[in-house]
Amino acid sequence: MQIWANPQEDFKPPSSDDSQEEPRTQQDHAYKPRTLLSRVYVVAAVFLLFLNFFLAQYDKFVLSYFQADVISSLNLSSSDYGVLSGYATGIVYALLALPLAFVADYVKARVWVLSVAALWWSLCVLFQGLSHNFWQILLARIGMGIGQAPVEALSISLISDLVDAKWLYVAESLFYVGVYVGEAVSGQIATAFNKTGTPWNDALRAVGIVGMVLAVITRCILREPARRSAIIPPIQASDDSLFASPLRRNWKFAHATRQIKASVSQIVRMRSFWLLTLSAGARQFSGNVFGYYMPSYMSSIYPSEMSLLSRYGIIVGVVGSVTVVAGGLICTSSGKWRPYMPLYLTGVGGMISSIFVILMVFSRSLAGNDESKGVRILYGVMSAAYLTAELWLGAFASLLALLLPPQTKTFCLAIYTCTIILIYSSAPQMIGLALRQYEPESSAYIQKTRDILAILIPVGYWVAGIGFLLCIHKVKRDLRGDMVMAGRTSWRRKAGFVGFAVTLISLTVALFVTSLVLR
Repeated sequence: MQIWANPQEDFKPPSSDDSQEEPRTQQDHAYKPRTLLSRVYVVAAVFLLFLNFFLAQYDKFVLSYFQADVISSLNLSSSDYGVLSGYATGIVYALLALPLAFVADYVKARVWVLSVAALWWSLCVLFQGLSHNFWQILLARIGMGIGQAPVEALSISLISDLVDAKWLYVAESLFYVGVYVGEAVSGQIATAFNKTGTPWNDALRAVGIVGMVLAVITRCILREPARRSAIIPPIQASDDSLFASPLRRNWKFAHATRQIKASVSQIVRMRSFWLLTLSAGARQFSGNVFGYYMPSYMSSIYPSEMSLLSRYGIIVGVVGSVTVVAGGLICTSSGKWRPYMPLYLTGVGGMISSIFVILMVFSRSLAGNDESKGVRILYGVMSAAYLTAELWLGAFASLLALLLPPQTKTFCLAIYTCTIILIYSSAPQMIGLALRQYEPESSAYIQKTRDILAILIPVGYWVAGIGFLLCIHKVKRDLRGDMVMAGRTSWRRKAGFVGFAVTLISLTVALFVTSLVLR
């Protein structure tokens, strides 16, 4: 079975004349290893990218699983925790993901940027473990955000150029297993640390040291892969070299500016990109609420279950990992439905999962306040929630990577990631402000958290689901090349983009400033 073949032969957009091939630029071709050693290299490269992403996710889940310990040891308020888990990294992500991703694309240095970024954020994670107050850990997390800003976009971009389009869905899904393994490992460590009385910051110090070693290994092993074709027609440009990446020594500001404008023009003219982005933002908003607040909430309503976090983490790690890979396999085997299957999986799966999430939140009440019975209900509905909701990450990232312009897809992916980060980072800020009047671990705090989880997560799933289903027709039009004509973008479309950008930026600033003022 040839896994790393020519993507053009495997995945073409619908066309009335299949005999016509789209022209390629000099750099627009697939990486085609032909030897066993080359295939081993690709596997090793994807595995290294997975490890980098896993460590980045692990840091987030350490903060989640040790929420009470972090708040207690650093004398934090609920608003402080909201800042640390929300905009402390979110704003930095948004500010720096775009320039770092563009530089990586423009000078063909994605691997270098990824390696240096990994080294930097690992050092900042180490400093988090050495923090003694709010401002120290805040500065460390801001520094971490600088390093982690381009990681996801760079990794998706590199994998999309390493692996054949047919198997890209599986490869990206394996990469996103890092999300679930990160939470699973965090759960096991949290349980072990609680039993032994080990402080939470030891976990962050270990992550920082391992991350720095891994960053060096990544730079030594990974090489910049050749670019591959997109599955939609590229933007029409008067200058054929507009998307060609110059050599590092030939950096020219004018050319870079034109390339940025061309890239933005491409995604503005796409009919599906922004609705896909907004839908993913709503989906990740719910996921962020789930990830940062569900573990501590479950610990508070099941105080006698000493192994709760361990089993919780195992369910996330095993069920989540199997499910996300299953999503990639389903898309791979979907034939002509392959470009649309991620949207069906995400939209319908999230809506179904919202029912199980509500059952999770009220599991103890459903068991008549019986902890042993309630925890069995919890594990069952939690498994069902992950089975239905987590099919999407890798498959959806693959679809985005294949839709975007080859030479600047890292930059375009960064536009996507920074937008959804600003959307979903607002969740901890809002919750932190809502909970600031309550004493952590008090009955009022737990009840308020329950209500927030039962409302925000299902609403986000349904908003995202409707958005993804509405995107299907728009993706079909993009695949046919039926994008908005250059120079004919309506004033309504332009006003919509400007209005959304102003609203998102205003909301971000208002929530961040309010959280700091009211802390």
